[in-house]
Amino acid sequence: MDRRFVWLLTLALVAVACGKKQVRVQPPPQAARPVAPAPAGLTERGIASWYGKPYDGRPAADGEIYNMETMVAAHRTLPFQTRVQVRNLTNGKTVEVRIVDRGPFVGSRLIDLSHAAARAIDMIGSGTAPVELTVLGGPAPVGKAYFAVQVGAFREKSNAERLEHSLAAKYGAAKSVLRGGDPPLWHVLAGQEPSVEAAENLAKRLREEQKVPSAFVVRLDP
Repeated sequence: MDRRFVWLLTLALVAVACGKKQVRVQPPPQAARPVAPAPAGLTERGIASWYGKPYDGRPAADGEIYNMETMVAAHRTLPFQTRVQVRNLTNGKTVEVRIVDRGPFVGSRLIDLSHAAARAIDMIGSGTAPVELTVLGGPAPVGKAYFAVQVGAFREKSNAERLEHSLAAKYGAAKSVLRGGDPPLWHVLAGQEPSVEAAENLAKRLREEQKVPSAFVVRLDP
């Protein structure tokens, strides 16, 4: 076969292959806001609970070892090291705590107090109490923050992964996170939003579309 003909044929095949090739351009990631401290004076009302064993002595979400006899607490979205005053609305007693952990992972609750903090506002026996939180101050802004929506919690990882894959296909991002407890549970989080407001909008969609009335917003910490 003539070499010139072979060369021209090769060029033609390459041109056809390039013409059929589709280049997929990934959209740029949505910019996240810097992690600003919660404004002093910000207030929230809801139900407080408390936690002790088996979490006592284990690393909290910020890496600090959780000591249930210190004045610390867990909150879903406030930055770590935010100082918060908690007032028990049933008796008026107050306590100041630092946010070092994430939770509570029950839809109707606002904050999880340490054993010592719960004792200070006289809610050990009842287990829960209506409270008002007031932000006193927080850490300097660092890094960036994203927020997600907790949709469910499962003992079996396979069940969590099935829901995770379903949510990722519809909402663009989802993950399963193992959180300690008795027993430990796989928590399924949907979305990766740059603000609490955007995550609240996603939570509203999930409540309506996935029929999950207990869906709530959590901070995605590194």
